[in-house]
Amino acid sequence: MKTDATVYRNLYAELENYERKGIYMLIDGYQASPLQIVTAYMAKEEGTYMRDYVMNPAGNIEALAFTNINRYRQAELTP
Repeated sequence: MKTDATVYRNLYAELENYERKGIYMLIDGYQASPLQIVTAYMAKEEGTYMRDYVMNPAGNIEALAFTNINRYRQAELTP
């Protein structure tokens, strides 16, 4: 079983690779660096993030968006 530290290092390396390729990254609608995204993942109590890939017409990844799905669920539950 991988430790949390290993998971976060692997995620950071993956996102850093995307950044080197010029892929635009967002978290909750705002441009973010790999470090900002990994930091949000590490603070799990603040949310669960869903990853969305934005593809260009050629089928290549153009952008990577992370959305806090707990934020939307909480809004639905609030009267």
